[in-house]
Amino acid sequence: MTKKIFIGIITICAVAVISAIILVTALMYDKSVESAEKEVKTDAHIVSSAVERLGEEFLDSSDFGDDIRITWIDKGGQVVYDTEEAPAALENHSDRKEISEAFRNGEGSSSRYSKTIMQKTINYAVRLNDGSVIRVSSVHMSFEAQLLRVLNPMLLILAAVVVFSVLAATRVSHNIVKPINNIDLAHPDTKKSYKELAPLLEKLRSQNSKVSRQMDEIQSSREQFGLMTESMDEGLIITDPKLNVLTCNTSAKKLLGAGAFSEGQSIYALNNSEVFRRCLMNALGGRRSECILRTGGGQREVIASPANSIDMVCGLVVFIMDVTEKQELETMRREFTSNVSHELKTPLTTIYGISDMLANGMVKQDDVVQFGGNIRSEAERLINLINDIVSLSKLDEDSAPRENESVELYSLAEEILDRLRLSAEEKGVTSELTGEKVSLIGNRTILSEVLYNLCDNAIKYNVSGGKLSVKISHIPQRAIITVSDTGMGIPQQHIGRIFERFYRVDKSRSRKIKGTGLGLSIVKHGVMYHNGTVRVESEAGKGTVFTVELPIEKKQ
Repeated sequence: MTKKIFIGIITICAVAVISAIILVTALMYDKSVESAEKEVKTDAHIVSSAVERLGEEFLDSSDFGDDIRITWIDKGGQVVYDTEEAPAALENHSDRKEISEAFRNGEGSSSRYSKTIMQKTINYAVRLNDGSVIRVSSVHMSFEAQLLRVLNPMLLILAAVVVFSVLAATRVSHNIVKPINNIDLAHPDTKKSYKELAPLLEKLRSQNSKVSRQMDEIQSSREQFGLMTESMDEGLIITDPKLNVLTCNTSAKKLLGAGAFSEGQSIYALNNSEVFRRCLMNALGGRRSECILRTGGGQREVIASPANSIDMVCGLVVFIMDVTEKQELETMRREFTSNVSHELKTPLTTIYGISDMLANGMVKQDDVVQFGGNIRSEAERLINLINDIVSLSKLDEDSAPRENESVELYSLAEEILDRLRLSAEEKGVTSELTGEKVSLIGNRTILSEVLYNLCDNAIKYNVSGGKLSVKISHIPQRAIITVSDTGMGIPQQHIGRIFERFYRVDKSRSRKIKGTGLGLSIVKHGVMYHNGTVRVESEAGKGTVFTVELPIEKKQ
């Protein structure tokens, strides 16, 4: 802008000076021409009067100088006298404008311009009494010649004006632009600037206010987006087409096991495994891609989706989920299916084999009772397994009947120990029940199964001559059931898995002990059904203690 103002001022000054010089020269030229014409006319009248009185003698005796030329023309147009040329050498002048006007009107004038010598000749003719004509001519400098004559002074003046204009333009342009440059664009003030800029500054102020509101909204949206993504357990990563990270929440870094990381880095700084790279490359190709990553913290499912714009991928949206538990549950499901199949197959095989022998008459009559007892024992085992599976399934699906009733735990424990009295006697295990009467609101059937399985295991995995102790107590708002034995105990490395279905600490030994392998799973789910907790303390060879805590007022 300063440059344009500077050039504009210099141009205006230069044009103004040149125009002024030309205009002044033209005015002076017009004045000089008018003056010259008057002088020529005066000279013509003086000469004609003198010639009237003195005749040719006046012309011969006078010195007219080089400024004027006098020509005497007779009535026929022939030149009889000329101060510059011989009369005989001159042609007839009767057709000259000033001569013909003088013959006709007594006086005549004309001017002729010569481009060659850039001069203007002014002529004035006066008719004498005898009919002849005296003409006085004067040469006057043309406008172009006068303009060229003042060219050098004009150039000097122009140069001086240019220098002055440069200085003035520099200062003026600076003074013009300075208030504009000093405008505070963030807080424009119309009082401190040109009034002509007031509409612009008002518009700027309005735009600033609008932009400020929009920036606040954007910042608020970013903060909300950040809060939402940071509260996610799943990882979220958004990248540009070059796989530079635009946003990444804390969960993504944690799930991928990344250390220090900042936005703008490549996504490969989070994980550079071959599986991860291949998944991202497939997504960049324009199709949704999934993979499972195995990191030190477990297994992660990665879902990479392309963000498409018309016919190109403009970035990726990557979700990362912790599927460790899901995979473990899937593994447990497969193991459960395999274990159920095995547990069902064993008694069925025994039943089928004995039945086949009986059907083919291969069993002696004396052994029929024994073989029948074996069939009944295996069938009972099969029924118990199915019943446990059904019970566990109901607890899993939360489809057990919601029979909220008052259950007195001490008397319930007495019933359970009485049911297991024969099993305890066969094993040589003594039972003991201590504590106090504690009642709670719950499902009596499920609580019965919890106590039965804990006590049954304490007998089956006890040593001959061992002891089973059941204690019922309570703390504020919590009922406590403690079942302890003096049996073989559980090694520490197995305690975390004993509540899994069909899990056996010592499979070779456990197969000799009757049971379905689902007892502790039923205990765990039964306690969870009542919003309680169960914990285990055990040491190999020294026995095991199970402690169950249940809320006295069961939540509805």
